[in-house]
Amino acid sequence: RTLAFLHLPPSSSRTMPAIKSKPSEEEPCLEGLSPPTAPADSFSKNKSEENIPPTPADEDSGEEEEDVPADSANANAAAKKKKKKKKKKKAASGAPSGEIAVPEAPKTSSSEAGDAAARKRQTSPPSIPVSELFERGHFPVGEIQDYKDDNAWRTTSEEKRQQDRLEFDMYDEVREAAEVHRQVRQWAKRTVKPGMKMIDICEQLEDCVRKLIKADGLERGIAFPTGCSLNHVAAHWTPNGGDETVLQYGDVCKLDFGTHIHGRIIDCAFTLTFDAMYDPLVQAVSDATNTGIKEAGIDVRLGDIGAAIQEVMESYEVTINGKTYPVKSVRNLNGHSIAPYRIHAGKSVPIVKRGEQVKMEEGEFFAIETFGSTGRAYVIEEGECSHYMKNYDVGHIPLRLPRAKQLLNTINKNFDTLAFCRRYLDRLGETKYLMALKNLVDTGIVQPYPPLCDIKGSYVAQLEHTIYLRPTCKEVVSRGDDY
Repeated sequence: RTLAFLHLPPSSSRTMPAIKSKPSEEEPCLEGLSPPTAPADSFSKNKSEENIPPTPADEDSGEEEEDVPADSANANAAAKKKKKKKKKKKAASGAPSGEIAVPEAPKTSSSEAGDAAARKRQTSPPSIPVSELFERGHFPVGEIQDYKDDNAWRTTSEEKRQQDRLEFDMYDEVREAAEVHRQVRQWAKRTVKPGMKMIDICEQLEDCVRKLIKADGLERGIAFPTGCSLNHVAAHWTPNGGDETVLQYGDVCKLDFGTHIHGRIIDCAFTLTFDAMYDPLVQAVSDATNTGIKEAGIDVRLGDIGAAIQEVMESYEVTINGKTYPVKSVRNLNGHSIAPYRIHAGKSVPIVKRGEQVKMEEGEFFAIETFGSTGRAYVIEEGECSHYMKNYDVGHIPLRLPRAKQLLNTINKNFDTLAFCRRYLDRLGETKYLMALKNLVDTGIVQPYPPLCDIKGSYVAQLEHTIYLRPTCKEVVSRGDDY
């Protein structure tokens, strides 16, 4: 019988004592037989990397000491081999005693894989901060769309790639805020049902946002009040304190909420319905918004985007309660550019054909949103105001009312130029502030944003995404599995 031995160089200066034992009665020791040798490095590599099962000679060397030859050098080699086999067995167990071995998750940059990993560990309702679900720098990337035509060269430009790398920290913050939005809205879609009070829906959703984003004053938190406009109300409605409005089965509800980290705002909205007869209306705004995203890009004229959106939107019609209506783009509502701590940064993205020649530029954020209506497709301000925002460019304006000064300090500390609503002031402990708030509005420091309404009896749907025009590509940062 051929004996195979593994000869390894000593791993330390300590020498094992020679072990003398009697030869086995079944297999007498073959004195003077020189064992065949193999290169230690190649053999070790094969055993560890290819997971080759142990040979019979390996199994013999792992038995009791009486089976080890009497030769001192061979005894040292066998003893060290035995020690090595024990280490291999310990490594194979995967973890020390009492611990569970968790395989390392595969690294991926896709939004779908990131969302799946986060949902697997997230609670319901969501309560674990997103920063604890993903390693920093590994938040899911949004949908990537390449530039086309005259800007196709950007995809492979090394100079533009270097610019991308320099903005990595900012990308990371934006993607974290987007992941918070995805998880909260997906939970809301599963949870919101007819019969719930609108104020309860908004407060539960906002509480989830605060937990997942680890709200911290102006550093990170909610970007603007949760809009939950119903039916003919297109935008800018959220219940004030004491509002008893209840969500009905036949309602068309636009859930529009935002998140931010260091002022980088994710503005994203969707339409929630329970009756299938509204599906064509919802599909119309979905296709129109995706068309606007597809057409957007560096040096693209805003008017051209509006024309493309209107063409797609108005190719739809919807039958509601036996009557067929054409779906029309609301002509005085627009998408908009976004800047740090500024939800409306100056540029408007129309959703109807216009001759606007202003162009999109590299490094800009845009909210691409569309509104489809069965009514006159024109909105007016109507109803009790709930949304307010401090004017971005307002300078120092002297105030005569002490209560107005106090309220302005509260606004500066908690919202600055981010939008807020009356419920947020209630939550901060402000009381009897309506007169002071009116004074701030009258002096031009604060701008009110009343509900925007089409004609009563009509239905308006909305879909919105935030995109970023990166140097090398266009990223739809708020894209998710749902829309």
